[in-house]
Amino acid sequence: MATLPEIQALLGEPQFNWSDPAPWIELERELGIEFPADFREIVDAYGSISINKQLYLKHPAGHLLHSLGKNIRLDLELWREEDMAEFLPSSVGAGPGELMPVATATTGEAVFLRVPETPSSPWRVVVQEFDSPAWTLHEMTFSEWLLAYLRGEDVTVCSRNFAPGRPFFEFLP
Repeated sequence: MATLPEIQALLGEPQFNWSDPAPWIELERELGIEFPADFREIVDAYGSISINKQLYLKHPAGHLLHSLGKNIRLDLELWREEDMAEFLPSSVGAGPGELMPVATATTGEAVFLRVPETPSSPWRVVVQEFDSPAWTLHEMTFSEWLLAYLRGEDVTVCSRNFAPGRPFFEFLP
């Protein structure tokens, strides 16, 4: 599994550094899942940000204009519509094998965490290309996927044109 220091080395030093678990506990209780530790660690470190003006990560703190909880609720509603469900390999939700929407990209991709089938199974990343019926399962943790994205590797969301020098982040207003 990739580590936060590896991500920091490419993306830069985080400035949000959230330490109160209350927003996570509330959101996880509402959704009926516990997010993977690597995802929580990254989002707690960086907060609600845009990476390379392309990929959007959001934190669950309720005082933020761009809140993970608000976005998940809206995305679950969208992806549960009958005409949208056919574009994913499984249904959205918190059950085993279901997909939890956690990030979006300006280039039209939606990023999901696939809930493990069993407690010993790992979380995986699924990226859906919103402008087509295509989706890709990435057999890696969220931190591994994000690190690959920051390195410019092909993880469905392309970053090379958005960050020709090096990866960067900006806080969302």
